[in-house]
Amino acid sequence: QVQVVESGGGLVQAGGSLRLSCAASGSIFSINAMGWYRQAPGKQRELVATITSGDSTNYADSVKGRFTISRDNAKNTVYLQMNSLKPEDTAVYYCNAKGWRKSLLLFEVWGQGTLVTVSS
Repeated sequence: QVQVVESGGGLVQAGGSLRLSCAASGSIFSINAMGWYRQAPGKQRELVATITSGDSTNYADSVKGRFTISRDNAKNTVYLQMNSLKPEDTAVYYCNAKGWRKSLLLFEVWGQGTLVTVSS
């Protein structure tokens, strides 16, 4: 079994910063990609940023230049540094991981989500 656990959400004023962390654990052979998605009230879940094992990154246009995704492959952990936060960044942020189990079966897992609230 593979799971991911997020941490680091909270309440911050507009213009402030937060850092999210997500650690994957379990029967992992390798992780191909990890990423962050978010879902605001009444909206669909959307991609925020992803990073591959080769450190290739992809960002939503709305967060480019403000958010930075990074990962520690040795710890199976991904981070999301969020700067210059805006009220519209308020959402539940979900971690996602895709890769191979030790049984050489593919996996894709989602975290429970962590709430980020940005006050104006």
